[in-house]
This record gives sequence, C-alpha cells and structure tokens, in this order.
Amino acid sequence: MQLVLQTGAHFTEQERLIKSVLRNKESFAQRGIVVPGPNSYRGLVRETLNAMRKTPASPQAREVLLDVMLDGTPAERLILSDANFFRTAGTAIQEGILYPAAAGRMAHMAALFPDDEVEIFLAMRNPATFIPIVYGTAIDQSDDAFWGGRNPQDLRWSDTIADIREAAPNVPITVWCSEDTPVIWSQIIRELGGLDPHEKIAGGFDLLASIMSKEGMERLRSYMHLHQEISEIQKRRVIAAFLDKFALEDEIEEELDMPDWTEELVDELTDLYDEDMLTVQRLDGVRMIAP
Repeated sequence: MQLVLQTGAHFTEQERLIKSVLRNKESFAQRGIVVPGPNSYRGLVRETLNAMRKTPASPQAREVLLDVMLDGTPAERLILSDANFFRTAGTAIQEGILYPAAAGRMAHMAALFPDDEVEIFLAMRNPATFIPIVYGTAIDQSDDAFWGGRNPQDLRWSDTIADIREAAPNVPITVWCSEDTPVIWSQIIRELGGLDPHEKIAGGFDLLASIMSKEGMERLRSYMHLHQEISEIQKRRVIAAFLDKFALEDEIEEELDMPDWTEELVDELTDLYDEDMLTVQRLDGVRMIAP
C-alpha cells in the first residue's frame, strides 16, 4: 500500500489543504485512494509514536492502525495529514533546530509500515516569518531552550530534511515553499492523490478564494473557462498575474512580532532561505514542487 503523510509544517495552510483533499474523497475512493477524516486517526498515531520512544511497536500495531484508518475500506493509497507528525508547534524549534524530533518520528513511522510505500509531503516556510510565529507558541522561550546558542541565520530546512532522509532512507520526500502555495495548490492536491497533472479535481481554487477579492476570483474563473487549453505552467502565470492585481492585502500581509527583529534581518533570512531551497532540491530522494 502507498502511505502518504502530509506532515505540515505548522502555519502553512495545513488544515485548509486536507479540507480541499477531502472534497475529492468520493472520486478518490473510486481509484482506491482513501482519505480518512483526520480526527479518526491523529490521536492514535501520536500516541503510538510517543510510545515508540520507549519501546518498539508490537507486530500487530500496523493492522490496528489500519483498521481504525480504513474502517474496512480497501485502499491502494492512504492519505494522512497532521502538522504534529513532527510533534507540536510548541516544539517546532528547539535549541536552534527546526523540528528536532522529525527524523526519529519518521523512523518510527517507517518501522510501523515496513512493507508499505511510505512518502512524506512537507511545506516549508521562510524562517523570517516562521520563527516569530513558532516563538510565540514555544513551550519554552528561554534562550537556551529555543536558540541553544545558535542564531536565526543558522536555521536550515535542508538540515532537517537531510536528517529525515538519513533516518528513513526509503521514504521519499516531496516539498514546496509555502509562499508558492496559492499558485501550485491544485498540483499539490493532485500529487497527494498520485494523479496526473491535468486530471480534474475539486478544491483547486480554495486557497485563492481566501486571499483574492470576489471580483478577482470571478474574473479568474471566467478566464480559465475560456482558456481551458492552456498548460499548467501558463495557468500558474495567469494566477500570479491575478493575485498581483486582486490579492487582499489584509490576508497576505503579516506582522512580525519578534524581539529585536529588523528589516535587515528579515531580508538576510529571506536570502538564506532562497539559498537553502537550492540545497533542498539537491538532496537525494527529495522532489520539489515549484511554480
């Protein structure tokens, strides 16, 4: 069985994404793609992973989990979503490391499903905007606990992803930048479902509708209806153009509430993030969805 884990990150439209995927639940089911309601499995999976920190899972653990997730429904591909697969937002940064528990957690997931095709989907986010939000939710905001002697410039998504790949080398990872999500939303849904690029889906404009004016959405839908022959790349260019003109500023602008955060630091972190994305793309077993 193919087991798809949509692992966050936090604050990257995780919940909206799984809701859009669930809009395709019936059509996916006809293809053997099962999307269970998140509340049916999240707690059980977290409890299982937490228990595995002390003792290995029993040989029956996989079947118990699948019984809950599938409820008797046959599946060739199972899509699970939980931003807390790598633990909670309160521990997303510890001692200056992004998701320090991620590698261990994914090693446990691979051990739970040793004969299945497990893959990870992960949205990344610019540390310049990610760190302030995570800091605000951190369980321990002390310098030692949060920064561990490191600086904001030291945080790298590539380090975390490389650690996951080392801990679970048979688990491929598909990533994208949260900042690109409005343009590639429909492709992310298709990729999660294992669909071809041009197959019809529901929910492809869900995120756009939340950040674009009503007039803009009406014009975009009209344009797409009249130009159904354009390629996926052309669609993304059209979406970007409409966003540039019709985006709701209140929905896309963010206040960065972080001690000693300056515009110069934000610019520096953004440049480092861009460089880090090039490193991520070169990692073995990692594929990036880009505009």
